[in-house]
Amino acid sequence: MSTATTPAKGAATRELILEQAYQLARHDGMEGLSIGALASGVGMSKSGVFAHFGSREDLQLALLEAVSARFVAFILHPALKQPRGLPRLRAIVENWMEWGRIHATGCVLLGAATEYDGRADSPLRERVVKQQSDWRNEIKRAIALAVEAGDFRPDTDATLLAFEIYSLMLGLHHDAGLFGFDQASRCTRAALDRLFASYRP
Repeated sequence: MSTATTPAKGAATRELILEQAYQLARHDGMEGLSIGALASGVGMSKSGVFAHFGSREDLQLALLEAVSARFVAFILHPALKQPRGLPRLRAIVENWMEWGRIHATGCVLLGAATEYDGRADSPLRERVVKQQSDWRNEIKRAIALAVEAGDFRPDTDATLLAFEIYSLMLGLHHDAGLFGFDQASRCTRAALDRLFASYRP
């Protein structure tokens, strides 16, 4: 094997491990990740997994980073094709709801927020807080553009509206798992329509 192909093979193996970790974490949570089960799932030894991730925590941090990138690519990137303002914000929300439909039985990011919210001075908690803060800022940016476009009142509190949108999406995830996505999405869309209408000029 040439040295030119070695980094590519290593990167592919790393992605394979992360994908398997993602599937396990969707059902068992970040703290439920077992190196033994992960190694078995990808057909490697435990030492082989550790060769790519120096520790279980390193693996968990890399997984959070990978899922965050997947989340943004799924929700935000397609929405950026829409005109600035309410159309873009609605596209973000619609894509977010579709993410909720796909992940109704387990979202790694929401699960991590629950698992690590009370762990002070934890690198995992810091990564979760950064991911959640970055996403909240993306929503606030989309709201600010809607204000600039005249879709929302000039006195719109972007921080408050972002919190309200986020709260409704948490409700969607919660109800989708318990009562089914269709019912949850109908209620969420109706609530979002009322919420956006309350901020219109």
